[in-house]
Amino acid sequence: MAAKRVNKSINKVKPTAGKYGAAQITVLEGLEPVRKRPGMYIGGTGREGLHHLIWEVVDNSIDEAMAGHASNIDVTLLPNDVVSISDDGRGIPVEKHPRTKKSTLETVMTTLHAGGKFGGEGYKVSGGLHGVGISVVNALSEWTEVEVHRDGGVYKQRYERGKPKDTVRKSGSARDTGTTVTFKADPEVFKDTSYKWKRILQHLRQQAYLTPGVRIKISDQRDAERPTTYTFLFEGGIQSYVQQLNLGRDLKNQEIFYAKQDIGGDHQVEIAVQYTDAMQDTVLAFANNIYTVEGGTHLTGFRTALTRTLNEYAKKQGLIKDKKEILTADDVREGLTAVISVRLRDPQFEGQTKAKLGNPEVRTYVSKVMNEEFADYLEAHPRDARAIIEKVALAAKARLAARAARDTVLRKGALDGFALPGKLADCSERDPAKSELLIVEGDSAGGSAKSGRDRRFQAVLPLRGKILNVERARLDKMLANNEIKALIIALGTGISDEFDISKLRYHRIIIATDADVDGAHISTLLLTLFFRYFQPLIDAGHLYLAQPPLYKVTVGKSVTYVHSDEEKDALVKQAKASTKGAGQEGRKVEIQRYKGLGEMNPDELWETTLNPANRILKHITIEDAKKADHTFDVLMGNDVAPRKKWIQTHAKTVKNLDI
Repeated sequence: MAAKRVNKSINKVKPTAGKYGAAQITVLEGLEPVRKRPGMYIGGTGREGLHHLIWEVVDNSIDEAMAGHASNIDVTLLPNDVVSISDDGRGIPVEKHPRTKKSTLETVMTTLHAGGKFGGEGYKVSGGLHGVGISVVNALSEWTEVEVHRDGGVYKQRYERGKPKDTVRKSGSARDTGTTVTFKADPEVFKDTSYKWKRILQHLRQQAYLTPGVRIKISDQRDAERPTTYTFLFEGGIQSYVQQLNLGRDLKNQEIFYAKQDIGGDHQVEIAVQYTDAMQDTVLAFANNIYTVEGGTHLTGFRTALTRTLNEYAKKQGLIKDKKEILTADDVREGLTAVISVRLRDPQFEGQTKAKLGNPEVRTYVSKVMNEEFADYLEAHPRDARAIIEKVALAAKARLAARAARDTVLRKGALDGFALPGKLADCSERDPAKSELLIVEGDSAGGSAKSGRDRRFQAVLPLRGKILNVERARLDKMLANNEIKALIIALGTGISDEFDISKLRYHRIIIATDADVDGAHISTLLLTLFFRYFQPLIDAGHLYLAQPPLYKVTVGKSVTYVHSDEEKDALVKQAKASTKGAGQEGRKVEIQRYKGLGEMNPDELWETTLNPANRILKHITIEDAKKADHTFDVLMGNDVAPRKKWIQTHAKTVKNLDI
């Protein structure tokens, strides 16, 4: 009987639960979809999405410049997180739109997929893929004001959270043309609405390189007493960009290879290439001035043609005589600096944030330009060509040596039953998500860490001295270094083309070095190693820096560990002030300065640096890999001059320097 009652109940519910008709379809009108799902349009509501608002508006001004209608773009950061962007382009049309029966300005600002980028002759080339840029900015702003100079008049309109507060009105006359968009990002959408000056400078400097002859002025007026202004104007375009990327590096081909071709009327390919003595490559690919972080068909076409052309030239010149000497794509990437910029009428990107270009025809176009013009360049510049071939041929030899060395490292581990390094004190936990590896310097710190750790989930790997500077060494020499070899085996991921992040044995890798100059140097060397060869670990959020205390301050029987001179001075001042009270006289203040983890006993090390409940860890992330690449090159590269300049610039800001 009970079963029958349940079945009847189910039968009664079915028609209601399965109802699916017009009433169940939600229709979001106007800009409601943007506010409902902002991540679909700007990639997220974090710092990246916030800055994307600026990029979207600037893209429109860049489109005007690429179409030959604008030569000046001004970006101003105002107090209260307000941004104003203006250009001297044609100005957004203001006349009544034939379809919407509203002003074209209001249509563009309040309607998704409304713009001059959907056919017609508004723009032959543009960075605005979906025509949603300016309307999305409007939707995600607390308020937006637009001023258009066009047809002899000044036209204005204000919007609040995407909705117009008035009609487009003429407020005066003007002889010039252009558009000014002023907006304040909505704090209901973005938790943090403060813009990063350096990020904006870097992005707009990049845009200036890609749009030669266009002046981009950036002004920070947020602090009225200390306004800052930069103006970028690069007549040399991407050739100047490559030159800037290679500042301070030893150049192989002194004359930058440069090619520019218009193909099929609606496509343009522009490429600049130069080789240096670097061990890594710096390749930036753009489509309609948009940096495609994940590459795409233009980058694929470039790499294929580069490898083919260098192999053909080397064979023709008798520099390659054996199949084993044939250059691979990885060989020709070593030391390569290149900027690839394509412009096309109908770019097909993956997602609104435009991380990857998908147009299949672009691969053919870029390959064609590289095959033809780079081959001519090599023939016309034999000295530069030989320097490039020697560089990549050396990389090929190093690749073969590295493979042998890597196989030796991995094979040794396999023959020993995946034996871990003898110096590694492993943990008992076998779930990588619950395990962490502490990398410490020296046997003394290693001894304290092994005694003070929680053996269940904390493994300790002590390193002897300073590891090899991998910025100046190829993979084969790197794998011959015992400390690096031990670290690779301990991590379990393998390295280079054998790298497999799924085999990582610890999901928290913590670099714990001494709080002195040597400790900072060792940290930098390890960070360089992880950045160059284990970057996926950083991207996945597995790398940390321990922050051990600098001082142990004892006031009477009270012990406090502090991490800076400011904390120490404040604590001492507070302690001295408290001794004036009744019964407080005679309390002794003792200060112990820690220079190394080995100076701490195991209990102190656990309490201050190892205990998850008390410790302070700095999470290592890569907000901008190219900027990090440059920093490591300056700090750890061969050229002394950039490093000297960096030290002189930052010397006064250094604290806790032991000499």
